[in-house]
Amino acid sequence: MTPEQVLSYAPRVLTQSQREHYFEHGYVGVESLVPADTLAEIQAVTNEFVELSGKETQSGEAFDIGPGHSAETPVLRRIKSPDERHEAYWNFATGLMADVAADLVGPNVTYHHSKLNFKWFDESDTVKWHQDIQFFPHTNYNVLTIGCYLADTDMNNGPLAVLRGSHNEDLYNQYDADGNWAGMLSEEDAANVDMSRADYLTGPAGSITIHNARALHYSPSSKSPLPRPLLLNCYTSADAKPYTPHPTPTSHTYELVRGEPVQWAQHDPRPCQIPPDWSGGYTSIYAAQAGEDKAAGGMM
Repeated sequence: MTPEQVLSYAPRVLTQSQREHYFEHGYVGVESLVPADTLAEIQAVTNEFVELSGKETQSGEAFDIGPGHSAETPVLRRIKSPDERHEAYWNFATGLMADVAADLVGPNVTYHHSKLNFKWFDESDTVKWHQDIQFFPHTNYNVLTIGCYLADTDMNNGPLAVLRGSHNEDLYNQYDADGNWAGMLSEEDAANVDMSRADYLTGPAGSITIHNARALHYSPSSKSPLPRPLLLNCYTSADAKPYTPHPTPTSHTYELVRGEPVQWAQHDPRPCQIPPDWSGGYTSIYAAQAGEDKAAGGMM
């Protein structure tokens, strides 16, 4: 659906001005949107998984952990596919967040994936400049990710930053000079990013961030000793169809969470870079950007 078509439907959660901001700039942030009881449940479940991860010594199906991870000094970078880990995460994805998605992709909404990313007062926790859609191309760009801060987030603990208006500009090459998937801009391209257009999305726990899959974004490293968890859910319009393997499929992948099935795909004429063949598996953007997958053989 076009932005004009989406905006013709009455909003469910967002204001009309917030929807217009998203379409104009490629992102929007909303402070303190998530109800306190819902937030408390998600936080409690997340804390349980952090404790469980302390028993792990290497990344696996459920956790992506960084070097030096232990129960005493956790370096849990990601809870993988939280929609599969606990019903609270899936209920959240199919509840309020699905209504938010419908306000921006139209009434027919498909679930794509989720992840829960952490920052742990470690300079290696920077997520470098990148765009999402090259990881999972679709027939159109009505694809977005909604993040929910599970802790108060300011400039001290690594907020998400989005380059204003970049969703309407060209996509970048996210392979390195040797043809390996890097999942980020080259150093040269990153050095040329106009930082005056970078908007940092901050807010108390329960605030959400929304960015289009074409939008250029990153997050700086945290300067706080307290963890900063960000729960991310990705959705598409039902008329946006994938044409490469899903990086991290779950039992919920491509499930219709709002509206009706569609019989026609919409095709955007703008090209999209093709990622590696994810059918062999995928770890995380942290591992890709750190070169860990390349060192292990190149397949993610």
